[in-house]
Amino acid sequence: MKNEPFLVGALIALAMQAVHAGPTGEEARLLATLKRTYPATTFTSVAASEVPGLFEVWMGPNVAYVSPKSPRYFIMGRLLDAKTATDITGPKLARAQALRPPAETMEVAEKPIDPARLPLQDALKVVHGTGARILYAFSDPACSFCRRLEPELARLSDVTIYTFVLPFQGRQLPQAVLCSGDPVKNWQAVMLNADTSGLNGQADCATPLDRNVQLARQLGVNGTPTIFYADGTRTTGYVPGAEIERRLASAIAGDLPAAQSKTVTQVRPQ
Repeated sequence: MKNEPFLVGALIALAMQAVHAGPTGEEARLLATLKRTYPATTFTSVAASEVPGLFEVWMGPNVAYVSPKSPRYFIMGRLLDAKTATDITGPKLARAQALRPPAETMEVAEKPIDPARLPLQDALKVVHGTGARILYAFSDPACSFCRRLEPELARLSDVTIYTFVLPFQGRQLPQAVLCSGDPVKNWQAVMLNADTSGLNGQADCATPLDRNVQLARQLGVNGTPTIFYADGTRTTGYVPGAEIERRLASAIAGDLPAAQSKTVTQVRPQ
């Protein structure tokens, strides 16, 4: 549904209101700054956290912790109270996930796309085994559901995966990955092992991030991860490996696209 992202944001915002009466001036200013600085990201609410100087920044069902003094840096993860051994963030994430419509993690009933028209030169490419099966992923390295999905993709056999990297939750990390010496290797290191050792702060290079954002808008990709299959259909949100296998099997078989991607990695089948 076209209005689904707005519905999700509204529902999650209502959930947050249950524990937070309303935005303060500082919260409102931080929210305005984030929306202005990262227009490709949908920020739904900002609230003071239990840690002085840090604010919970909600992006749909995802949360980061941000300081108004350095809003370019996002701390992804959960806030824990070591004294009481309490997971502070966990219950809030659970409420946010419970409010997500089921359609977000199932097939989106939209007109299929034409995969042959995708600009594969802007994607990272990984080949497992023969690479005979194809899927196209739109993913953000700062997205927790994307990181949860990546091991499922890594276990697929005989598949070619084209990943269009998006900066929906901030530009710094995806820029650093794409500007690294080996983008595919470092993408996998970040997504599978949370390993950023191959990245550096000098990430000033030309990348396809802006083109990927524009492409995502054209295709109606409003959240990550989103996967397109060879028949042009899609799934949105985390999808278990068994469902991906089912969708790959049912997709129309076709020849591998002739376009070459930026970086290619051959992965031997296990």
